[in-house]
Amino acid sequence: MSDKVIIFDTTLRDGEQSPGASMTKDEKVRIARQLERLKVDVIEAGFAASSEGDFQAISAVAAAVKDSIVCSLARANDKDITRAADALKAAKAKRIHAFLATSPLHMAVKLRMSPEEVLEQAKRSIRFARNLTQDIEFSAEDGYRSEMDFLCRVVEAVINEGASTINIPDTVGYATPELYGEFIKTLRTRVPNSDKAVWSVHCHNDLGMAVANSLAGVKIGGARQIECTINGLGERAGNTALEEIVMSLRTRKDYFDMVCGIDATQIVPASKLVSQITGFVVQPNKAVVGANAFAHTSGIHQDGILKNRDTYEIMRAEDVGWSANKIVLGKLSGRNAFKQRLQELGITVEAEADLNEAFTRFKTLADQKAEIFDEDIIAIMSDSAAAEEGEHYHFISLSQHSETGERPKSRVTFRMGDKEISSEAEGNGPVDASLNAIEVIAKSGAEQLLYSVNAITSGTQSQGEVTVRLAKGGRIVNGVGTDPDIIAASAKAYLSALNKLHDPSQAKLNAQMTP
Repeated sequence: MSDKVIIFDTTLRDGEQSPGASMTKDEKVRIARQLERLKVDVIEAGFAASSEGDFQAISAVAAAVKDSIVCSLARANDKDITRAADALKAAKAKRIHAFLATSPLHMAVKLRMSPEEVLEQAKRSIRFARNLTQDIEFSAEDGYRSEMDFLCRVVEAVINEGASTINIPDTVGYATPELYGEFIKTLRTRVPNSDKAVWSVHCHNDLGMAVANSLAGVKIGGARQIECTINGLGERAGNTALEEIVMSLRTRKDYFDMVCGIDATQIVPASKLVSQITGFVVQPNKAVVGANAFAHTSGIHQDGILKNRDTYEIMRAEDVGWSANKIVLGKLSGRNAFKQRLQELGITVEAEADLNEAFTRFKTLADQKAEIFDEDIIAIMSDSAAAEEGEHYHFISLSQHSETGERPKSRVTFRMGDKEISSEAEGNGPVDASLNAIEVIAKSGAEQLLYSVNAITSGTQSQGEVTVRLAKGGRIVNGVGTDPDIIAASAKAYLSALNKLHDPSQAKLNAQMTP
């Protein structure tokens, strides 16, 4: 059995099922390119049959990615599988991921099918998929709560039909590590043709054991693919966190004796990008990618670190992409120096016009704050990429007045279509007044679900990163804005969210419960 663990990233599909984490096509492509830099083996780009928006996003990712396998989820029926294959046409390497529930509860209540009907549908779907691609993954949804005898029959049958990867998900996060590992091991032992497929684990974090369960599935069960997401993003309590899996395999190679092909130095950049796009801020004490993951405040710990890092650090911050480097650039710095720093950060800018626009943003920021950090550069490039998507609403300027004992007032000037408009309003605070001023003109009628502020770097000169989450007509969208002025960042974030609501191509239907 190979000692290579395949890393299957489903941030763009299962991660997107987090309420409010819906991504646009261009945002999915940006994340996919970072996942490719991370050297992820398989990128699950979406669920092609769930909406036209998801279909287009998968197609765009398939065209953009060259080094990773691009995958689309599909229900186990001809229509979904055909839709997935069509979305993946441009992919250099493609996979169709078909799923069908196998637990008694799901079969009876959700599918309203008998076990024999489920078995026959599973066989037919894989047989049909084989006509479209050779790389087929089958997931037994709610597999861990399935009856062992029946699950063995289904798995044996789909392998015979051509499934090359078998995924046994813990769909509802019910498993515990030892029992889950033994469950996978028993399946592999009892299924006669188990050696003809790669076995995969996909765990949810409802009880906080997704990473432990996935590692047990590999160590005890013999699985060789782990399905995971950046920052553990996902439905309910989330999925297995890619960064924790990768660093567990690397740090405890003495125990797991397995390897993966991930470039760990790209973990933190991937984490920051996903957080910035989705608006899901990473908690400071989050393993590997949290702001405090490598911080030491205890005097005893600090003393030990100064003497020997191994006393309190089992990983090096720089190995996962944390950097203390400051970009020593300012308003007098040249374009070539800026371009060089982008390359060092792993940011590729194809068009000369895009580089010029980003450099202009950099110079503007350099006039506002003394020190420019790597995080500032990443934020600038994220703003530039967002602007490329096309904007109906565009922030121009803002002025506001607030005084103790007086109701704050704000005046916002922004472009709506081809018109420049100014509007004034009052509010409970300067942010509320500014967003009210925008809404006076926009009249979106959207419900605000979230307003969040995060400092990109330390100190009072830090840029503020604001996330606004809006809901309307069954759609939930995120808008992100950055600026040294928190009020301006708030207005930018609100307008960004309105742009997504305005663009019908960014509509996304909620997919049904999936593995």
